[in-house]
Amino acid sequence: MNENLIPRARLYAARHQLEIAEPAESLGSGKDGIILVAKNKGKAGECAVKALKESEAYLREKRVYERLQAAGVRSVMGFNVPQFLGCADDLQIIEMTIVQRPFVLDFAGAHLDTRPEFTVEIWSDWEVEKREQFEGRWATVEKILDEFENLGIYLLDVSRGNIGFRD
Repeated sequence: MNENLIPRARLYAARHQLEIAEPAESLGSGKDGIILVAKNKGKAGECAVKALKESEAYLREKRVYERLQAAGVRSVMGFNVPQFLGCADDLQIIEMTIVQRPFVLDFAGAHLDTRPEFTVEIWSDWEVEKREQFEGRWATVEKILDEFENLGIYLLDVSRGNIGFRD
């Protein structure tokens, strides 16, 4: 699955004076790609390098980060949002800060400016599933989604892994 993603991440790192943690330490992986820990050779601290499989997911995520950066968004309702540090279109790589809980992550499935057109049934089923996943925290998740929508960002990949509460 990740056979060509890690080499692309390493190439990005080499171009940007970063070093991928060895062994390649993954912060996560999923259907869209893999996120690796990287260190800046000249500075203290770590960052995340995300290699995306598909160009459409890469462009969606990049555009969301650019919008968040332009709006100066560092958190939404007290939930940390990774900060955009750089990218490489040819490699489909996004470099970002690593954030601690509570957080909102992963924008590869997000849509900008218009809510995706799904049937009422699909939206209803989606909401039922998300309510079950988040249980008593669903009201907070809805408020977070509303805040993103105020920025013209419609999050679809909503999960406990992407919206992480403190505990």
